[in-house]
Amino acid sequence: MCRWLAYSGAPVLIEEALYSPVHSLIDQSLRSRLGAETTNGDGFGIGWYGDPPTPGVFRSIEPAWNDENLRELASHVSSHLFLAHIRAAIGSPVQQTNCHPFRHDRWLFMHNGFIDGFAAIKRDLVLAVDESLYPEIRGGTDTEILFHLALTHGLEDDPLDAIARAIGLVEDYGRRRGIKYPFQGTVATSNGECLWGVRYSTEGKSRSLFYSRDVRTLRDLYPDRPILQKASDDARLVVSEPVGDLPGAWVEVPESSCGVVGSGQQELRPFAVKPPPASVSVPA
Repeated sequence: MCRWLAYSGAPVLIEEALYSPVHSLIDQSLRSRLGAETTNGDGFGIGWYGDPPTPGVFRSIEPAWNDENLRELASHVSSHLFLAHIRAAIGSPVQQTNCHPFRHDRWLFMHNGFIDGFAAIKRDLVLAVDESLYPEIRGGTDTEILFHLALTHGLEDDPLDAIARAIGLVEDYGRRRGIKYPFQGTVATSNGECLWGVRYSTEGKSRSLFYSRDVRTLRDLYPDRPILQKASDDARLVVSEPVGDLPGAWVEVPESSCGVVGSGQQELRPFAVKPPPASVSVPA
């Protein structure tokens, strides 16, 4: 069901996050421990921020463990904030336009999970996307539609509120179609300055999500680890499942929670969806 990783902090080689740790994200593409599937080989993507105002994106339908171009790029690109995703497709085709992360201007967006009954409510959701954003939808995934719904509801102004409203719309349309648990997943989005993450499902049994402990705390626990001496004090990783081999390095994000890191912020708080107004009806 996919695995993902997001980093915020001082610039590091992307390779150091994707390949170097024990049970790295690349290892998880073959041997996931906490995912719905062990293998996540239906493509991958990375999105990173650098000098240009918009992020770079590299996506491929190759398995992440077997892509030399990914290894080459990751070993030569440094970034202060990047998102990486490995895909296990569950309905939409294996094609480049369906690989995460998705991009709009400065924004990146990725998701691990699914919209249940997506085929039954896809038309409803697409028609709820702002008309100006519709031409940007290139693939067929539920995640790309969710991203454009969040943009429609003001992602660029208030990311967590927009995600809450987008998921609220998904749940409303799903329940009207008789779908018991319309939404499942974890979401990450960024504008290059901050990173926002959400763990939520209608059923209350969400996919796994973890964040790394404060680097200064980890240095006290593991003073002999060079990687921790190199890391900036504000460095944070948010992951679908832990990487590395440091007991106590990870904290599980609570059910129905959201967080933000970057630009001096480190906050975790409860997350609740926001249903659409009663006047909103399912398109005919």
